[in-house]
Amino acid sequence: MEIEDRLRAFQEDFERLRGEIAKVIVGHAPVVEGVLMCLFADGHGLLEGVPGLGKTLLVRTLSRALALEFARIQFTPDLMPADIIGTNLLEETPQGRTFRFQKGPVFAHIVLADEINRATPKTQSALLEAMQEHSVTVTGRLHRLEEPFFVLATQNPIEMEGTYPLPEAQLDRFLFKLKVPSPTAEDLGRILDRTTGSALPEAAPVCDRERLLEMRRLAREVPIAAHVREFAARLSLATHPTDPAASPEVKRFVRYGASPRGAQALVLTGKIRALMAGRLNVAYEDIEQMAPMALRHRVLLNFEGQAEGIDPDALIAGAVESARAAAAVKAPV
Repeated sequence: MEIEDRLRAFQEDFERLRGEIAKVIVGHAPVVEGVLMCLFADGHGLLEGVPGLGKTLLVRTLSRALALEFARIQFTPDLMPADIIGTNLLEETPQGRTFRFQKGPVFAHIVLADEINRATPKTQSALLEAMQEHSVTVTGRLHRLEEPFFVLATQNPIEMEGTYPLPEAQLDRFLFKLKVPSPTAEDLGRILDRTTGSALPEAAPVCDRERLLEMRRLAREVPIAAHVREFAARLSLATHPTDPAASPEVKRFVRYGASPRGAQALVLTGKIRALMAGRLNVAYEDIEQMAPMALRHRVLLNFEGQAEGIDPDALIAGAVESARAAAAVKAPV
């Protein structure tokens, strides 16, 4: 298949998948788009918002639209790591007693880690190996997870009672952090129409596992020019208070900036945004548009920044300006 045909097919399948999800999910178009970009970039997503905004429904709808195996893990303070990854069970067989590995819910294609910050750090860390290596290790034995493997976690705002903030190492495993806002009055009316009638809308499969993996491969094949790649690197470094190009606000309020995973997220999702726009090249604008979602959870505020209530998105906007100036990039009109 010619590259132009593959590009056109990617656009069509992406729009078909987005449209199928829209049959169930009202509004939240930027959130849905961000979740799909995480999926096609072979990353994981973190959704933050108060309860009742449809975060769980979004993940369940996505699994149905892709015809993939779905598992939901409700994180609670008493949840244990074995409840997530599985455990060895002692069984009686004709040959005697033997251990059999009982797989946990993490052995699915799409895993919803619901309210992940309500579990203790010990339990939260059970997902680290799975998210990074796509495998779990139990009693020294490695168990591979079937591709695609996609974790979408939801969390309540940190200031709510009974929550445990995710450690920096775990936050860094998420490609995007997406904020889920409350619905508008118009969207709330549409939600009531859909959910209080006799028939509830459901998504139908529009894309299968093999097609999803093929679209992932195409996304990684999109070329990126050296100067655009350098811009992504400069933007990531501009979130560090020790970087010469960092803005005064970053130097004052930030304790640590984005890791190399942040720059990787900018480039990978920039490629997907280019494909969505029908282009086979990554532009500066693609990198800039991805910056808030890819970097907001990787910019760690110092004590002064927390006390002042600084929004990381505002610091990232300043980092974009610093990187643009350092790279001598003309601002888009």
